[in-house]
Amino acid sequence: LNMNIAEYSKGNLFNHEPARTRKLLLHKKEILKMKQKVQEAGYTLIPTKVYLTKGRAKVEIAVAKGKHKYDKREDEKKKAIEKSIRQYSKERY
Repeated sequence: LNMNIAEYSKGNLFNHEPARTRKLLLHKKEILKMKQKVQEAGYTLIPTKVYLTKGRAKVEIAVAKGKHKYDKREDEKKKAIEKSIRQYSKERY
């Protein structure tokens, strides 16, 4: 798992290396399940949350399926409509 965690600015010589490969601490079965899903068409691993606990960086990972092109087009249309409504309401008031 390649991840960039910035160095502690007030740290000293013993700071960690910011960009390096880090171990994914999961059970073997969990890793194999995720690997199977990712190898299927359209699935990917997404970090949903990154946080620090007791000096350790932790990441919540989700397996998600990508959108189809028609879904993306619908979302773009909705965003454009909402944007035009906001602009119209700003001009009006």
